[in-house]
Amino acid sequence: MKTTKAKIFSKIFMILFFIIYYAPLLSIVVFSFNDARSVTHWGGFTFDWYKELFTDERVVSIIINTLLIAVASTIISTIIGTLAAICLTKQRKKFRKLILQANNLPIMNPDIVTAIGLLLLFVSLRVEKGYFTMLLAHISFCTPYVIVTVYPKVKSLDPNILEAALDLGAKPLRAICTAILPQIKTTIFAAGAIAFTMSFDDFVISYFTGGSKLNISTYLYTEAKKINPTINALSTIIMLIIVLKIVLDKIMEARRNKHEKD
Repeated sequence: MKTTKAKIFSKIFMILFFIIYYAPLLSIVVFSFNDARSVTHWGGFTFDWYKELFTDERVVSIIINTLLIAVASTIISTIIGTLAAICLTKQRKKFRKLILQANNLPIMNPDIVTAIGLLLLFVSLRVEKGYFTMLLAHISFCTPYVIVTVYPKVKSLDPNILEAALDLGAKPLRAICTAILPQIKTTIFAAGAIAFTMSFDDFVISYFTGGSKLNISTYLYTEAKKINPTINALSTIIMLIIVLKIVLDKIMEARRNKHEKD
């Protein structure tokens, strides 16, 4: 009897949790098709806000800037973080532990503290806020995540592989590219995916270092203060892309599992 009540209670709790969690997201999707410029009154079904979204040059420019910054910061931070992780495995234990602890500080640090620190740095150097400052900021907070992701994989490799490649006449960069990178490429792609997600999704650091005109998250924040249904359309498209990505990953995973069984 008690077991049955516990199961019923757990089901009710989970249903309430999902309603509370997904109701705001569902309301965004619903009102993105609302003909009325309102978030409380339904005026009919329309695709006008989606049309307006893709014809608004400012929004298109912000989306392109967000993607460019995310891609550029991902590539640069992945390269820097991967090389740093490889170099750390060749350092003395005390120095390596010190660097790894220092690398964890930006990860554990609140975003607001990092944002203010970067803002003060750019102000002291008299660098005007814009595309360049936001790109530098994104590289700075994405690189630690790449190091944390790649380092354990590099550490697990045979430490003599790089020395063997060097002994066979390969130059340092070529030895890294041929002896180490092929073995950690999956981890590098995972680190790049994390860096891209962190950059694309960031708000606080982007707002302090680049303003509200270069990033989707900062744009949505500033426009949310107004009654602008196009932000509902943009938010719906972002959620749709995320859902499609999750579904594709599940399909690919199911296919891999099927091939492994066969």
